[in-house]
Amino acid sequence: MPSAPSSNDTSATGVSATNTSATDTSTTDTFVPPAISRALLLLMAIAVAATAANLYYNQPLLAEMAASLGLSQGMVGLVPSATQFGYAAAILLISPLGDTMDRRVLIRNLSITLSLASLAIFLAPSLWPLLMASFVVGLGANITQQLIPLAASLSTPETRGKVIGTLMTGLTIGILLSRTLSGTIGEYWGWRSVFLVAALIAVIIGVLLHRHLPSQKPSVSMAYPQLIASMFTLVKRHPLLRESALTGALWFAAFNAMWATLAIHVSDAPFDYSIQQAGLFGIIGLAGIFGAKASGRLVNRVGAGRLITVALLMVLAAFAVLAIWGDSLAGLIVGIILLDLGVFGAQIPNQVRVFSIDPKAQSRMNAVYMLGYYLGAGAGSAIGVKVMSLYDWEGLSLFGLSLAAAALLHHCLTQRRAF
Repeated sequence: MPSAPSSNDTSATGVSATNTSATDTSTTDTFVPPAISRALLLLMAIAVAATAANLYYNQPLLAEMAASLGLSQGMVGLVPSATQFGYAAAILLISPLGDTMDRRVLIRNLSITLSLASLAIFLAPSLWPLLMASFVVGLGANITQQLIPLAASLSTPETRGKVIGTLMTGLTIGILLSRTLSGTIGEYWGWRSVFLVAALIAVIIGVLLHRHLPSQKPSVSMAYPQLIASMFTLVKRHPLLRESALTGALWFAAFNAMWATLAIHVSDAPFDYSIQQAGLFGIIGLAGIFGAKASGRLVNRVGAGRLITVALLMVLAAFAVLAIWGDSLAGLIVGIILLDLGVFGAQIPNQVRVFSIDPKAQSRMNAVYMLGYYLGAGAGSAIGVKVMSLYDWEGLSLFGLSLAAAALLHHCLTQRRAF
């Protein structure tokens, strides 16, 4: 399997035999993951889907939000960005806590935060309260980034790809069906009602997780400032972590640029679709499930690097299709299918090799990786809406194409020993 050009990176999925930071104090000498039942894995996948959906409920609603609050297209584009940047902040400041405290307790507190923030959006009277509440929704949605490393810690190296693939299937469903759900609810009951439903879902999921998740002893013991500082040590120590984070940030920026602007694109001529019709494009994007499931099965046999290369070629092809045929329904459907297959097909092998670097620092490894991922998402959403307002759909498609090309180039350069 291709591996990054580093003496620290080994095995087909990027497994590393390096030690943790010198400041880490392990609670066990030998890491032996406990078993994870199918029922618990299913609950975790559903929770990942329900939680991740909160990051994308606002995207099909942007046009209605703008009309309701008297905002310009450029200003309303700050709403999805605020959510993504809140999520990125949580990844940096909250995700690492999963290594030093019981994730079950942490997830309970995040569920409360998410439900209250969703209610605040429901009540928001103007742009700035809406932006602040959207930012806090991003913080609360960190539940997802606690569940994924928890599942990884409950799996063996042989089953990790399938386990993460299952959770990423849930993530894919949450990301894509969130738009269909919010578009349908928003069409009949208004955009505010979407967030009232979101608050209720957050309460239900929080209760179920608190009842059924296992309690775990922390993998390390260190003060919070030391914990955050250790993330920079991990970034410096592991080239594979840096490379995976940057590549993921680039392709996820492209992905979010397209999805943040799709509803705007299809609400105008030649489509003139309603909010509900725009949200239905999320069903087409469920093709990403097949990319996630296939990658989870193939990562140990084919190798992470090769899977990522193939997936990024699909992302490139997607934006080429969207640029050329994006004013036709058929072109949008083909482009969206290729994009979601590629993005979620690349995500599984990229994340599996990150989790394999150091089992005792999985929350912090995941935090570094996902921080880059969602900083890319926030920037992609904000810049994408601005590009769309200036250069229409063709300019947006070329912007996504450029990001995908940069991701592929960076990946190939860092995987050069494999070619």
